[in-house]
Amino acid sequence: MKLKIALVIAAAALIVTAGLAAAATSATSVGVSQSKFGKILVDGHGRSLYLFDRDRNRKSSCYGGCAGEWPPLIVSGKPHATSGVKAALLGRTKRRDGRWQVTFRGHPLYTFAGDAAKGQTNGEGLDDFGGWWYLVSPAGVKVVGGASSPGGYGY
Repeated sequence: MKLKIALVIAAAALIVTAGLAAAATSATSVGVSQSKFGKILVDGHGRSLYLFDRDRNRKSSCYGGCAGEWPPLIVSGKPHATSGVKAALLGRTKRRDGRWQVTFRGHPLYTFAGDAAKGQTNGEGLDDFGGWWYLVSPAGVKVVGGASSPGGYGY
């Protein structure tokens, strides 16, 4: 009887662990979605991804209150590309707190706290925390008013 209980508990633990692993994978994947600004990058939950024009040399400059409003896309392992995303453009950069932030074509990626639902793009073109925030195109460049622009910081 104790063996059966132990097996049931072990099986339940495996199911929970597999579910958490799947959730971590979807949250740290980068995909493409259609928006009113054209095709943009999204995370595994369909949230729009942004770049910050103050970031330099593949490093984030968004910490403290900035990171509260613009949460960095954090990954524990390697980020995953889904359909429409060039895996070779995905990377990661180490933040000051030791966590890894997903990058795309060298740009650290963020979500926006003002995007309450999947597919929202409320952060596009905002001047916030001393710089401009832009959606990211599948080519890895900022989206400005619906058009991709190679601007940014040379990536």
